[in-house]
Amino acid sequence: MVCKVKSVRRGGGAMLLNVDLGNLADECKIGDSIAVNGVCLTIARLEGGGAVFDVSAETLSKSTLDKLSPSSEVNIERAVKATDRFGGHFVQGHIDGAATVKTIDKQGKFAEMKFAAEAELLDAMVVKGSVAVDGISLTISGIDKNSFSVTLIPETLNKTILSKTKIGDKVNIETDIIVKTIKSQLEKILPQTQPLTAEKLKGLGF
Repeated sequence: MVCKVKSVRRGGGAMLLNVDLGNLADECKIGDSIAVNGVCLTIARLEGGGAVFDVSAETLSKSTLDKLSPSSEVNIERAVKATDRFGGHFVQGHIDGAATVKTIDKQGKFAEMKFAAEAELLDAMVVKGSVAVDGISLTISGIDKNSFSVTLIPETLNKTILSKTKIGDKVNIETDIIVKTIKSQLEKILPQTQPLTAEKLKGLGF
């Protein structure tokens, strides 16, 4: 769901973030994990419908949360329960970096977005694989040397802040944990003179 930031306090390189959870606040308690624009945060306290989060300097350096201000809209998602039905890809809330909106191609009620990203992020992506953009689980429709693309359905645009995203905006990126794990293990096993890339894996027959 989309919620609004109530207040932001900065100090010592860290940040105290207060988000208005609306009706969701009644279902939350201190210590719960909540994804804010894809970043997994822990509720430090609850105040009148708002959840207060301590955001570390490390989290601020890896994500776009430092850009938030009062009244900013954010994507909010609670952690999945162990007993819930699982119908998507594993999203941990551990951000790998940020990407920049490069193009937005509206196609009726749909939209295709292209994001400029660093090679380190692109090397952990595969076409038709999964990626989380600001916490939203999406399927990668294309990858080139400097960017990747996704196609957004009307439901995603209606229920998230991506409908208001503009060219040049920064978004949080979490690549697929399965791809990251396989890539990490192959880098240990295979002889390396250069970083392991998707193109290199294709050349090796994967």
